[in-house]
Formats: sequence, C-alpha cells, structure tokens
Amino acid sequence: MSTLPVIAAVDGSDGSLRALEWALDAARRRSAPLRVVHVRQYAHWAQPEVLAAGGPDPQEDPVLDRVREHVESLSARPDTQYVALEGAPGAVLPELGSSAQLLVLGSRGRGGFASLLLGSNGMAAARDAECPVVVVPRPGRDVPGEAPSGPGPRVVVGLKVDGPDEATLEFAFAEAARRGARLQVVAAYPWPAQPWMMPGDMPPAIVDQDVIEDETRVLAEGFLAPHRERHPDVRAETLPAAGDAAGHLVAASPGADLVVVGRHRRHLLAPARMMGSVTHAVLLHAASPVAVVPPAPPED
Repeated sequence: MSTLPVIAAVDGSDGSLRALEWALDAARRRSAPLRVVHVRQYAHWAQPEVLAAGGPDPQEDPVLDRVREHVESLSARPDTQYVALEGAPGAVLPELGSSAQLLVLGSRGRGGFASLLLGSNGMAAARDAECPVVVVPRPGRDVPGEAPSGPGPRVVVGLKVDGPDEATLEFAFAEAARRGARLQVVAAYPWPAQPWMMPGDMPPAIVDQDVIEDETRVLAEGFLAPHRERHPDVRAETLPAAGDAAGHLVAASPGADLVVVGRHRRHLLAPARMMGSVTHAVLLHAASPVAVVPPAPPED
C-alpha cells in the first residue's frame, strides 16, 4: 500500500523555505515521500478557476530549481518529487490536501503587508484542506508571559472538554510519539462564570473555581484515557486553565515543537468549512509551528 506524501508548498520566500525544512523532517519521521509544490499565480487576466492543461514544466521553474539544489545536497532525504502548478494558490493549495497526509507551508509568502502574520493562502489551506495543515511561523514572534518549563521536546494540544475532537487528540498523541516528546493538554474552562439570568431570577450559588478546575481535569482525563492506551510511551499532562483558551495555547507555544488545534466541524446552520476564533488566534500569534486538524468524519 502506498504512503501518502507530506506536501511542502514553496514560493521562494524565506518563510516557505523554513516550511520546507519542517516538511523534510516530518517526512523522515513518517517514512513518507516528500512532494514539493510551487503554485504559480495566474496572470491577472486569466480565469483562476481553470487549470492550465498539463501544468507548467517543473524543470523550468527557478523556485523549484533552488529547492531541488538544497534538498539534493542533504545526505539523508526522503524520496522527493517536485511539482509545478498554475492557478490561484488560495484555491489550489487546499485541493492538494486530498492526496496528502500533511500539508506544510509558511505563515507568509511573497507580497502582502509586513504587518500580516498569516497570509490568505495559509488561512485558506488551514480552513479548507482535507488533511492536517502545519503553518510554520517566522522566527522571533514575541509572546507575552512565560512558557511552561521542562526538559526535552514538547507538543501542545488544545482540548475543549464540552466538545472534544478525537482526530485532534489522536494527531497530537501520534506526533508526540514520533518526536519522543511530552504532550501538554491545555483544557480551558470559562472563568469567571457568567450565568444567564432572566429578570426576577435568583442569583445562582457561588461556584468555587477549584471545583470547576477539578471537574475540567476529570473530564479531560476521561477523554485522554483511550489515547494513553494507544500511545503508552507518551507522557501526557493535563493543564486545566481558566479563561481564554487561545491565550493559554499561545503562551505555551515558545519552545514547543508544535501546537495542535482542531478545526470547526460543519453543522446544519453553518455547512461551510470554518475556523473557530481560538484556532484563528493561535495561527496568528503562536511562536511555534501550528497544526490545524480537520474534524473526524461523522459516524454513520
């Protein structure tokens, strides 16, 4: 059975070359082939929804030439294929996810405004691709606060205890296992509690924060139990956290190998693919690479 490739999207920018390095390492860890893809933007007069027949020749692409020279100078490299495509990158890149186990790209490519931390192509891929998407940020992002300390590699994952996604947890555990990393599970809970009250209602009893934190930990441990059984070598620690989930995940990102977040599941009132506010904020501000995992398909 063939192994789906890890795809690295490149455009010649420094950001895409950092993403290429991350993708090379990911392909080695998965014993998977690497596919390096350069999507050339259509001319302004072309129709972006129509692909050119056959696509451009990858042997005549200076961006791929530069990448090929670098990759082939490495002593240990996966089986690598170079592909040149034409089209609107924001439309073509997400489509590549249907034939990949992982899609990796930089946080910003060429063009745009320097103040934007995530380009539209990265946003489209993270929102629409059928496979997990890893966005590699530029170095030196300033994150306030102090990241959790401890020796060795570290993977961080966000857990929503009132609606956990098994695909996100499984991806995080598997990635931690590949890296020999400990897994930090950030389980945020709302605080201070703000109950809804109708006019004339009696105010609810005062809730102890320690009680909510303990309940959050118990719920989280229950969701993690089957993943611990499948990945006994992964040391997973639950971190209940009061307040903003995105803020806690971003604060944990400096020094982490990866931060893993889930993408919104489609539902009746919102059938289009969506990214939640937490995922969006983590992509914009995390100091480490961020993996956005599509939800597990619903069971029949």
